[in-house]
Amino acid sequence: MTYGWNSSRGAYRQPYALDSLRKLRDTGSEWIALSFFTYQPTVHSTEIPFDYGHTMTDRDIEFAVKQAKEMGLKVCLKPVVNSADGIWRAHIGFPEEEGAEPYWEAWFRSYGNFLAHYAELAEELGCEMLCVGCEMLRTEKQSARWRELIRRIRGIYGGLLTYNANHGKEEGIDWFDEVDVIGTSAYYPVAKKPGESEEAMVKRWLPVRDKLKRLHQRFGKPVAFAEIGCRSARGCATMPWDFSHTELPASEEEQANFYRSVLKVFWEEPWFAGFFWWDWSVRLYPLEEAARNVGFDIYGKRAEGVVREWYSKSR
Repeated sequence: MTYGWNSSRGAYRQPYALDSLRKLRDTGSEWIALSFFTYQPTVHSTEIPFDYGHTMTDRDIEFAVKQAKEMGLKVCLKPVVNSADGIWRAHIGFPEEEGAEPYWEAWFRSYGNFLAHYAELAEELGCEMLCVGCEMLRTEKQSARWRELIRRIRGIYGGLLTYNANHGKEEGIDWFDEVDVIGTSAYYPVAKKPGESEEAMVKRWLPVRDKLKRLHQRFGKPVAFAEIGCRSARGCATMPWDFSHTELPASEEEQANFYRSVLKVFWEEPWFAGFFWWDWSVRLYPLEEAARNVGFDIYGKRAEGVVREWYSKSR
């Protein structure tokens, strides 16, 4: 499960967060991706500052990691850079021309320092995995710089490294040989219409499975879904990435079909490393509100039952 996203500073250390983490563990999940973000001012900025009003403190992260480990969970530390101008981080970058080289150099220097800080923290806290980047599409063509950065991080952190590509763009990254696990945000639209059946979704997952198997064969690395999920709202399996259409009616069934279909297709694949479901909130809604909740969370919904059923098979 992804845990910690979009939380305010100090939230990890609240009683409701510990209650949420226990409920996450009780689904049978074995890992959390502890995911938090900081901002750079715009997608064209070259500096990534520490925002003392927003960015999670190291004390927050240390507390969450230690609590997770005490509960028997493994941790993938996932620091993310977003853009304060509201533009998706996939657009962070500069023109593909010679004159932009100094800007790329400056940005990778700043991002490298940002990532090195969390690599050191992940090493000190014994995190089992570190995610070195998330959906940073425009940067991904800077292959030499990514290779240099990952090698720098390996000098600091001794655990597993992954990079979180975006769905449909995985094949454009030629430096996946540098990481231990190929990650992707698997928000594939496996429904063509609202209320699609599980069987129809299974059929649409099959070519995705075959494509990702070829990616595994190309690099010799396992593949994991660094993010995957859809909201419990009617039509969301047609656009699993969506978080904005809050007017859609609740549909636990469509969310459960999405979960069950992808589990069926990928569960037995030996090259497939697993799922980081998106997401599990630090502060959960009351259980009696689950049927009306149209977010990504599965707490108290049919999809939670699906996860519990499948995860019990691995015990």
